[in-house]
Amino acid sequence: MPVAIVELEEKNNRVINIVKARYGLRNKSQAINKLVEEYAMMILPTELRPEYVKKLQRIEKEKSILVKDVDHFFQKMRSR
Repeated sequence: MPVAIVELEEKNNRVINIVKARYGLRNKSQAINKLVEEYAMMILPTELRPEYVKKLQRIEKEKSILVKDVDHFFQKMRSR
């Protein structure tokens, strides 16, 4: 596992301490890893499994129905 020595501004150090306390983490390394994981989820594209992509493509090709009022549509479907 890589080891890094970092210099933090006081404000960023407080944020790390808050994350550490909020998630009950033992040290700042775990807090930094948590922050990186959360940030990575926001900025990195998620990869979809190839079988799921094929399923989505098949669904996109299906004929769709124009519905103006969803509540009315489902009431009509339930009454059948």
